[in-house]
Amino acid sequence: MKKRFFSSKEVSLITGCSLRQLQYWRDKEVIVPFSQGTGTGKTIYYSPVELVEISIMVYLLSVGLSFEIGQVILSDLREKEPDFCNPNYKGRFMIIPRDGKMSLLSYEREKAIALLDQGRSIVPLWIDQIHKILEININSDEYS
Repeated sequence: MKKRFFSSKEVSLITGCSLRQLQYWRDKEVIVPFSQGTGTGKTIYYSPVELVEISIMVYLLSVGLSFEIGQVILSDLREKEPDFCNPNYKGRFMIIPRDGKMSLLSYEREKAIALLDQGRSIVPLWIDQIHKILEININSDEYS
């Protein structure tokens, strides 16, 4: 992904996130883009890092996790793996319920199978796939 900034409309087209949802996330300070100016005439730009974060939030919501859980998972990811927004990052994770909350763990196939055998739920979070989808969407004719 080239180093550049994206408008809210471009981010919406690339990630499938609605403009209203982007505004809500800005208001809640979950994902805070660069803004220039004030009031209704301000211009908002998202960096490639924020584009990845938005894509992760969109994915987490699409698999049925709540906004609050998505915030926690994104915060954990930022803390545990600060390089996850690098397009070459190949990390894969699994999100599992543990001790009344959701935990972000490194993906281990054997552990995932054991958890499934125990009847536990697992939500996969494969960052490399999110980067692939972003690259495809950014380079698609529909966006360009």
